[in-house]
Amino acid sequence: MTTNDPEASALTQEHIIAVTLELPGVTVMTASEEGGAPRSSWGDTFFSYNPDGDPPTEQRFPFATIVTNDVEGWDTSSNLNRQGVFRLNVSVGRDRFRELLGFSPAEHAQRSCGIYYSALDRLLPHPNYAAQSWVSILNPAVATAHFVPGLLALAHGRARGRHFRRSAR
Repeated sequence: MTTNDPEASALTQEHIIAVTLELPGVTVMTASEEGGAPRSSWGDTFFSYNPDGDPPTEQRFPFATIVTNDVEGWDTSSNLNRQGVFRLNVSVGRDRFRELLGFSPAEHAQRSCGIYYSALDRLLPHPNYAAQSWVSILNPAVATAHFVPGLLALAHGRARGRHFRRSAR
């Protein structure tokens, strides 16, 4: 591969998992049949801030996910059933969402008809959780790979802050 080869800049799921595990207090769970997950989520990966090592049933909502399958009747707009396609989803907060996409999470419903959610290597609002300030990237590569570590660090920091606010109550 040469340095101009687009494949050289592509991030794999394994690379994203490794980058996220470098952040303190992160728990990674990949859904599987053995773990009792529903078939529709097998292979999906969930990143949670869990510095106390709580069991999965006690953990909070993830701050990022990697999704590998379409879910009929719920989430098919990314066309994840294509060979090798996955979607990184990250909770970035309202302000960063607006900075990245040029509109607020609340405006997503009015703007969603013009968004091509199955485009690879593009920073997009999450097709179902944009209103909650989630963004997504299908197969991060040349155009978006540089965003990934910062987005994950931001989401991790937000989850960490929520954890400590809850602990202080």
